[in-house]
Amino acid sequence: MEHVIRFVRADEWPLVKELRLTALRDPVAPVAFLETYAQAAARSDEFWQDRALGASEDGSGEVRQFVAVAPDGRWDGSVTVLIERPDAEVRFGEATDVHQAHAVGVFVRPEARGEGLAEALFRAATDWAWSLGEPRIERVRLYVHESNARAAALYRRIGFVATGQSVPMPGDPSARELEYAVERPAM
Repeated sequence: MEHVIRFVRADEWPLVKELRLTALRDPVAPVAFLETYAQAAARSDEFWQDRALGASEDGSGEVRQFVAVAPDGRWDGSVTVLIERPDAEVRFGEATDVHQAHAVGVFVRPEARGEGLAEALFRAATDWAWSLGEPRIERVRLYVHESNARAAALYRRIGFVATGQSVPMPGDPSARELEYAVERPAM
């Protein structure tokens, strides 16, 4: 794999926007993301600037977006990690009594799939979560739509386990989002 896995930088907001809009055009986007292409395309440049800043090293420290950068500079994939603390508002899913990270916005361009990018992105994301100081992050979780078998297979392959927890899909309470998690490795 020739890609470099790294954090986004605040000034890279046009690339953050472009990759997100590309992800929202993917055929599985309706079950993979909680936002539509039309919603994202209508957002202002200021929104994308704030989003990139918040997910960069210069941001709050509670969010990091990792990208897979090809040798030609094209971004071929991304995963964003949100830190969730028991005393804070949960952005999605059920609250827990542990400090955890939540992986969202997982995407790899179709032409770059099968190269190990998703695995590399998740390795960087979980390594970052485990590296944080007190309070220690005890697990990394994510949600996958019950109909997204390809994504569920990827998550299981890289060590995530279904927890048995699920929540209704926003906008379609008849569908479920299944929680998967990986626990902090023993030291």
